[in-house]
Amino acid sequence: MPETNSSFARWTPMVLAAAIVIVSVYLYSRIQSVSGDVAALRETLQKETAALRNDNAAARDTTAKQLESLRNELQNARAEVVAGVRQASGEAKKHAALVAKQLSEQEVKRQQQVASEITEVKESARSANARIADVSNDVTGVKSDVSSVKTEVASTRAELQKTVSELKRMTGDMGVMSGLIATNSKELAALRELGERNYISFDLAKSKRPQRVGDVQVLLKKADPKRQRYSIDVIADDKKVEKKDKGVNEPVQFYVTSRARQPYEVVVNEVQPDRIVGYLATPKVTVARN
Repeated sequence: MPETNSSFARWTPMVLAAAIVIVSVYLYSRIQSVSGDVAALRETLQKETAALRNDNAAARDTTAKQLESLRNELQNARAEVVAGVRQASGEAKKHAALVAKQLSEQEVKRQQQVASEITEVKESARSANARIADVSNDVTGVKSDVSSVKTEVASTRAELQKTVSELKRMTGDMGVMSGLIATNSKELAALRELGERNYISFDLAKSKRPQRVGDVQVLLKKADPKRQRYSIDVIADDKKVEKKDKGVNEPVQFYVTSRARQPYEVVVNEVQPDRIVGYLATPKVTVARN
């Protein structure tokens, strides 16, 4: 046992020395490796720094060029604006001069026109004075003309009253007493002057289609000049009324609506071959029957 301990004690310093050497070699190799990494990193940083400097320099150059280009564009735009302003100012002056010239010419024309109108007014005044003198001389003649017109009006009124007094009232084909009956154009004109009813003249030829008379339609179906008789169809309010074998100057009556108080009347004054001439009489106001 004592021998074993002495052997261990003898080998221990050697083992330690070997371990120190190994550790030292390892540390040295690591230091060398780290130093190499640091050197590589330093070189990389230097390259990147140089690249950044180059990029910054290029960026500055580019920015300077852009600024210079913008400055040139601004100067060109300013020059164009100045030129445009000068051109607009020149055109405005020309336009102002032209307008002033036109106004001056218009003023001259207006003055000439006013002078011409004044001359015309003076001539008109002279003419009016002459006419007034003529009129004053003709007043007596005008008074006599007025008296003559009044006499003619009175005569016409008397003739109208005489004509109306000669008109007759008849009972129509529906048993209703008619208004005054006209047998010719003179009497019809007298009825129109009275204004008691509306009167629409017609001259109907025989045809296949009804013809409008006032607000109704009339179809001539037969005309007999020898017997002075005729037959018609009257279409009113979408209804057809047949009037057969009627005579001259006979009031042919019909109602436009079923509630109308006064009937319409057709009076035929002439019966010719396939033709009748007469008039339609309608109420002034249509009043419904109770």
